[in-house]
Amino acid sequence: MRTPFLLAGAAFALTSALALAQGAPQSLLPPGFNEPTPAPSPRATPVVKAPAVRPAPAPSASGGSAPSAVSTPVVQAVPSQRSSEAEGDTSSASRPESAQADGTLKRLPSVDELARMTPEDFQELLGLDPNFDMPPSARRAMSQVGLIDEGEGGLAGEALSRQNGRLVRLALAANQGQLVSRWGHILLRRALASRLDAPRGLSPQEFLALRVSLLLRMGEADAARALLQDVDAGNYTPELNALALDVYADNSDFTGICPIMALHGAERDEPKWNVAKSICSAYRGNGAAAAAQLERYRVRGTMPRIDLLLAQKYAGAAGRSRRAVTIEWDEVTEMTPWRFGLANAVGLEPPGRLMKNAGARYDYVTALAPAVSLARRAAAADRAAAAGVLSSAAMVDLFGQLYADPDITGDWSDRAELLREAYVAEAPAARLTAIRSLWDSGQGAVQDYARKVLTAYAAARLPVREEMSDSAAPLIAAMLSAGLDANALRWADVVDDGTEGWALLALVAPNRSSEVSSGDIDTFVDADQSENTRKSAFLIAGLAGLGRIGSSSIDDYSSSRNLKLASETRWTRAIQGAARNGDAATVAYLAGLGMQGTSWSQMTPRYLYNIVSALRSVGLEAEARMIAAEAVARA
Repeated sequence: MRTPFLLAGAAFALTSALALAQGAPQSLLPPGFNEPTPAPSPRATPVVKAPAVRPAPAPSASGGSAPSAVSTPVVQAVPSQRSSEAEGDTSSASRPESAQADGTLKRLPSVDELARMTPEDFQELLGLDPNFDMPPSARRAMSQVGLIDEGEGGLAGEALSRQNGRLVRLALAANQGQLVSRWGHILLRRALASRLDAPRGLSPQEFLALRVSLLLRMGEADAARALLQDVDAGNYTPELNALALDVYADNSDFTGICPIMALHGAERDEPKWNVAKSICSAYRGNGAAAAAQLERYRVRGTMPRIDLLLAQKYAGAAGRSRRAVTIEWDEVTEMTPWRFGLANAVGLEPPGRLMKNAGARYDYVTALAPAVSLARRAAAADRAAAAGVLSSAAMVDLFGQLYADPDITGDWSDRAELLREAYVAEAPAARLTAIRSLWDSGQGAVQDYARKVLTAYAAARLPVREEMSDSAAPLIAAMLSAGLDANALRWADVVDDGTEGWALLALVAPNRSSEVSSGDIDTFVDADQSENTRKSAFLIAGLAGLGRIGSSSIDDYSSSRNLKLASETRWTRAIQGAARNGDAATVAYLAGLGMQGTSWSQMTPRYLYNIVSALRSVGLEAEARMIAAEAVARA
């Protein structure tokens, strides 16, 4: 488990070269620093050597001489302020107070003054550009920002290059992040994380901010942080700076923001930003000053009391004082991402009354958080798995840890034991009994589907037996929740035509060339006991979108059952237009927009038909098949 003390150690690796030891003060200046500095060679680029790094011998301006075998400290002249030279401004107002016109220092700062300096102060002192430590060759381009390219399963990098940026902005900004479909969530996450060029009319930074914000709303805190970190901090805009604080708060990583603060800390003046600056100051070694500043914020009521107390507790782990901070939740009436992230970071579990109605997003974050207990992660895992945040393999791994932990008892231990039986019991009937016991322990539609995700691979290991045909439909649904369509299709000879198991296989079978029999569809419709015969409506919409029933049958079913598959809205015109242009990224974004909601009762057959049809048109047929089958299984 990550602890504040481990965070304190890790934070020093992120700070500037001026981080000070906490013992007796010693000079941080290398030998010769306070000797007269020779004028820089006209052919050599001045470089500032970090004091904490062993200096290497400086090559000659021509680069022709070999380096000496003995390392000796070399200090070159401090460069003048780049912006002043570039603009031709030589006035004293454009230079740091301690620097002269030629870039040398008027006065050498004392050790105490250096200890109090922030990275921004030090950069100002030396007239440095924020990116002075990153050579141009190491800086990343702002084109095709993302985590996965086309060869790694992402979408084509140029997919959006001809798209109207206003449509993309609308599709991403209007999505609240909660989707009815697990497979829709997985597809949208992949589309957001792909390495893509920004569409016309959007800057790379705005496009990045839209994607990262939506990932946060989806509960994908890890993916949001990884995507944000694909851009150099020197390229951040004010919008990205504000977003970065939310990203690191959701990850309970309040020292992760410190490199951003070092470059852009002076650009914002708001309570959370200033408190985060004080936390970073504490982890740079300025614990006493940071503690005093946080106490002033608390007394002034800059933020709610609970938020400042949590910040003080987090920052206090960096210093020697170890000041005791008591956290009391009695007067707290709501949970926020900021206090939730801080509570996790300092090892506190928020009260259940605050988490009860806090929203699914907190469960998604909890399921992924390494700092929280296994029991808390397991309690949040059902929601995360049903939504698509956790994979089936991740669920099995989590329950494996529960099984191996002797301190875990009660229901979680029993469920972990059942999952083990589902895999290793000698008799197939015993394995099926364990699987069904896990299904039966679910309470509500979300847990029911989450347990199918949990048992997907165990279901795939079962032999196909006629005596198990009564369980065929839920076993097939479990396998399809993890994308195991080849394993599910082994049951094709066991299920009867017109049953739910048959319907799921009719939707997921790849490369099907023949049309599905209208008689079999009618049999399914006649036996449908779902609310408002929603399963039948979704089956027809899915088959129509996949091109597995003829156009005349589509018209007949749409008319007789009032499905309105052919009727248009602005959204259907937009997604079908993107599909005609072969724009897979926009189709995925619009599909996510059309799948918003908390249950499949909020999905319409018309929207499902258009989503499946558009995905199939742009080469995402596998995702289209899985979404169509999920709709029938969960209706």
